[in-house]
Amino acid sequence: MAAFVGYIVHANGIRWPWALSYSLPDYSSFEGLSAPAVFHSIPEAAKVQIILAVGFLELWSEMRLIPGEKHYMKGGKPGYVPPFDATPDKLMHPMPFNLYDPFKYSAKKTDAEKERGLLVELNNGRLAQIGIMAFLSEGKVPGSVPFLKGVVPPMEFDVMAPFYLDFSNGVAF
Repeated sequence: MAAFVGYIVHANGIRWPWALSYSLPDYSSFEGLSAPAVFHSIPEAAKVQIILAVGFLELWSEMRLIPGEKHYMKGGKPGYVPPFDATPDKLMHPMPFNLYDPFKYSAKKTDAEKERGLLVELNNGRLAQIGIMAFLSEGKVPGSVPFLKGVVPPMEFDVMAPFYLDFSNGVAF
């Protein structure tokens, strides 16, 4: 969902009010670039940080730290993310909030309301996946998504290869 929203935010010219890094004090180097082209042009270290952060969240969502909590592939709840306070105290630094309901908005909801909210969230995630793939498909193969024809700028690089691997000089990155 963040990728879909990020694509739309960038396409509409919305920017952070502060610098991205010391070497990128403003957004002038990204003017005229599509969202995938911006990702393609950021430093490799930034890409690694993004992929590691998303990888950590994915790994965390696959963990089952609470006894009796099943994985969704074994009959557990789809979309369940274990709370950070479920970790043993010495295992991890204490987190200020959990990923699911960090501000306790759903504390007073019934189980039926929580189940409906989970289904809504899963469906929104699925729709966002379809949306971002439509943007990327139209960018790579113009005309492949008729509704987006002429809206999404074409891209000349391989969006599915996030790292530029140049083996001509013997260095991987």
